[in-house]
Amino acid sequence: MPRAVREQQMLDAAVRIFGQRGYRAASMDEIAEVAGVSKPLVYLYLNSKEELFTACIRREAAALVAAVRAGVSGGTGGEARGEGSADRQLWAGLQAFFTHTAERPDAWVVLHNQARTQGEPFAAEVAVMREEIVAFVTSLIAEAAREAHRKPELAEREVAGLAQALVGAAESLAGWANGDASVSAKEAAATLMNFAWAGLGNLMEGRRWVP
Repeated sequence: MPRAVREQQMLDAAVRIFGQRGYRAASMDEIAEVAGVSKPLVYLYLNSKEELFTACIRREAAALVAAVRAGVSGGTGGEARGEGSADRQLWAGLQAFFTHTAERPDAWVVLHNQARTQGEPFAAEVAVMREEIVAFVTSLIAEAAREAHRKPELAEREVAGLAQALVGAAESLAGWANGDASVSAKEAAATLMNFAWAGLGNLMEGRRWVP
């Protein structure tokens, strides 16, 4: 078996075990058994438990970011990025996010729960992924503002804050949806879209809540 294929097989097993057992409780023996290889071979390929966990984080983070970008790029009904309205692009991105996290629940646990609670450098790896998604969502919100007003009415700082809030809400909802088999990815995406777009729509029209 080619090295690259064997390594992905090991990562698949590791994501499953880390997601289900947790980083501390996961053993290299069990990972090797699930992967169908010897423990020395796992160490030969990935050196240590820490490096194996880091490799899992990097692979799953890249896959999640790629899924969201592909969802927006594909839009709905095959729309190309830039051809669909801002709300349709955001909707497509949310659907892609929740579909991906639902299809890979162990990977989401690794990214959202395990990596963030095991200290550096694992938390830093996830932070890089989150910053990329936030930057991408920021561009979508800014585009929505331009679409609504033909000029960027929302301040850069406000757009950045809205993107942070939206990504944080998506992360929380993914955990909720994955914990309830009756909640579909589409339902989770619609819940957040209705919550977010109602507020964003008011902002686009200049209707703001003030204390």
